[in-house]
Amino acid sequence: MPTIPVDKEDLFKLLGRSYTTEEFDELCFQFGIELDEDTTEDVKGTDERPQLKIEVPANRYDMLCIEGIAQALNEFLGNTSAPNYKLSPSKPEISLTIKESTYPIRQYAASAILRNVNLDERAYDSFISLQDKLHANLCRNRTLVAIGTHDLDTLTPPFTYEALAPKDIVFKPLNQTKEINGEELMEFYEKDKNIGKFLHIIKDSPVYPVMLDANRTVASLPPIINSDHSKITLNTKNVWIDVTGTDRTKTEIVINQLVAMFSRYCKEPFEIEPIQIISEHNNETRVCPNITPRTAKAEISYINSCVGLDYSGEEISKLLKKMSLDATPSTEERDILDVKIPITRSDILHQCDIMEDVAIGYGYDNLKKTKPKAESLVAAPLPVNKVADILRLASSQAGYLEVMPLTLSSHDENFAWLKQKDDGTKAVKLENPKTIEYQVVRTTLLPGILKTVKENRKHSLPIKVFECGDIVLKNPELERGAFNQRNWAALYVGKTSGFEMVQGLLGKIMQTMRTPWLENPSKIKEEVTG
Repeated sequence: MPTIPVDKEDLFKLLGRSYTTEEFDELCFQFGIELDEDTTEDVKGTDERPQLKIEVPANRYDMLCIEGIAQALNEFLGNTSAPNYKLSPSKPEISLTIKESTYPIRQYAASAILRNVNLDERAYDSFISLQDKLHANLCRNRTLVAIGTHDLDTLTPPFTYEALAPKDIVFKPLNQTKEINGEELMEFYEKDKNIGKFLHIIKDSPVYPVMLDANRTVASLPPIINSDHSKITLNTKNVWIDVTGTDRTKTEIVINQLVAMFSRYCKEPFEIEPIQIISEHNNETRVCPNITPRTAKAEISYINSCVGLDYSGEEISKLLKKMSLDATPSTEERDILDVKIPITRSDILHQCDIMEDVAIGYGYDNLKKTKPKAESLVAAPLPVNKVADILRLASSQAGYLEVMPLTLSSHDENFAWLKQKDDGTKAVKLENPKTIEYQVVRTTLLPGILKTVKENRKHSLPIKVFECGDIVLKNPELERGAFNQRNWAALYVGKTSGFEMVQGLLGKIMQTMRTPWLENPSKIKEEVTG
């Protein structure tokens, strides 16, 4: 989970009171996050400010900065309600046109403006830090989404997002002193520890995505770097945010998180100026950001049964309010809650997520420990697993060591090296194997167990190993085209052939499984057919 360092004094100021380390640790536990460290003692006698390092869930993107953590905790404590975000003006006055040339490389874009922003140094640092955290987390190191922030007053709308040949993109990168083109930029940052790790995302493309204003001034070269021309400072009053990506959903989540967290610093808190996104090549025009809450439905009976409560819809709605969710009992269906999900809660996907928030709002410490009423809630091993465990125990008692090799193997290991032919009807093959080591799903346990012995040749003899695991075989009559089969195999390696050792193990296994002894092998056919 991401660990977010926040200024201790600033956070307590936003929460409206001071906490001891133990008190704040307990608050974090109740909310479902974790206080990892309090640096108060470590910074005594220095100029450093004490920090709290807080672990937050990986899907709570709204808690990747101090503003989001404070907002969530204040709502949980009942100190405040969820912000009311609004677009002003309601109809966009500025547009961003996405050109068709971006489609092969980075086809999605979102954008918004924050007007009359007042950022002090720590708020500015938090703004930059949130972008870094989003890049590392949701954006997957900028491969899926990249963020650009600009001083709007240095640029001339409307904006254009297009893809150009590298040599045609000329600008001065952030914090540099001279202009370079796209090809030179790749060489310049190739060994840079911070920027260099992102170059591979577009380096081999014949065109690079670029964000331009009406004067063809470069604002950014996503996902690599912004232009020095439009960099934001502490004196910036109007911030233009551009977000580009290969995943539309994540692009929308990122722009929403940025405006939700930092529109609080606008002259009119939580007021956002929208931008009209124009995609001429697919005839789509939309207003961005979309701050309309998502809607979902949750069953009151489901929530009560999972949490162990007997609450009405109104009572559950009060608990959900503590978790930023606006819920009301449905006027159409008695057992249904209509839930509005704000733009900050992109982690809410299913009814079970709403149920979890009810449990947090109620308090896990307040839940009564009860024995499940339904017997079906008590898990039980599958029959095949029970048999496998019996085989494992018997093999171990005979002095054999269990091995667990991979289920993938090379084609030769599975066939040629075992003197078997591949008739194409048994093995499930990988379409694009990354290496020859993993070409097929094993149809026998022998390749893995033999490979284990090969890698342990230096060990003293004898080597006695076994495996009880699944193989996979094709069956075109099944919906998925294949099925798992549980097999057992054992191997003895010693200075002598050791046939009696393997025979002894097999005898123990058959005895354990209560296999009937047949003195006359011809009776086997009679037993089967009869």
